[in-house]
Amino acid sequence: MNLPNKLTIARVIAVPFFIVTYMFGMYAVAFVLFIAASFTDMLDGKIARKYHLVTNFGKIMDPLADKILVYSALCLFVESGVIPGWSLIIILAREFAIAGMRTVAASEGTVIAAAMSGKIKTVLQMIAVPVLILANIFPVLSQLGMIVFWASLIMTVYSGIEYIAKNKSVFSM
Repeated sequence: MNLPNKLTIARVIAVPFFIVTYMFGMYAVAFVLFIAASFTDMLDGKIARKYHLVTNFGKIMDPLADKILVYSALCLFVESGVIPGWSLIIILAREFAIAGMRTVAASEGTVIAAAMSGKIKTVLQMIAVPVLILANIFPVLSQLGMIVFWASLIMTVYSGIEYIAKNKSVFSM
């Protein structure tokens, strides 16, 4: 197994530790774990591309590991009342819809590439989560975290609509 894939697996392994530390109010540790896991996402991609270590495992597991990390945090935020449950439902519905479209397209030999709006959505989520974790320690950050979260939700809806509009041919396959 190459280094980028090991980093991806490390990100998945970090998730339960992140969850436990957050649930037990160890917000500084949860923050560090989230940031470290997020950093492995950037690092594994750079290494894989630079050294031509891109694998099918990495193509599947890297985005899945990201989603596991971010959506675990969002579930914790729903449980602790930071964000409303309906917002997570919208986010997950978009992810399932896009994943389904990609699966159908792939079965027909078509690749649906990530759009810029989807990348912006991800970046906003990756900013909102650590800010909202830190808001448990520094409440002054709460409003900023929520602004970035709401921006990510808007981009979630927009990017979902964009994916469906640009790839509506998938529905006729």
